[in-house]
Amino acid sequence: MSNWMDILKKKKKPKSPRKRALERARKKGLSGLNDPQALRDDKSKSHHVMAWDAKSKRAKYMKFGQKGVKTNQTKGQREAFKSRHAENIKRGKMSAAYWANKEKWSPSKTKEKKNKKWRKGS
Repeated sequence: MSNWMDILKKKKKPKSPRKRALERARKKGLSGLNDPQALRDDKSKSHHVMAWDAKSKRAKYMKFGQKGVKTNQTKGQREAFKSRHAENIKRGKMSAAYWANKEKWSPSKTKEKKNKKWRKGS
């Protein structure tokens, strides 16, 4: 009888915040933390990510990037985005602008690398 009492008294070890965040990410269809992926089931946003900050041990689920919009076509367009969102990009992994900058606006993804001309609305 004492064996059953011991089993009932044992408490489950609480999960670490990182493990809980990873479980949440998997439920959202993500492969891991800080790993952005394309989002197919959303009308307005194109990507999503579960951001993990190791210092504060906090996770944040974010959707970013406008769906169906041509981004990063020219160097001028990329520079305009970076100057417009510079403050939010500096905030780091916990801001959607950081992930949009990293995923959608990296120089390697620019279509016309030499063309610097860009006019608003083009």
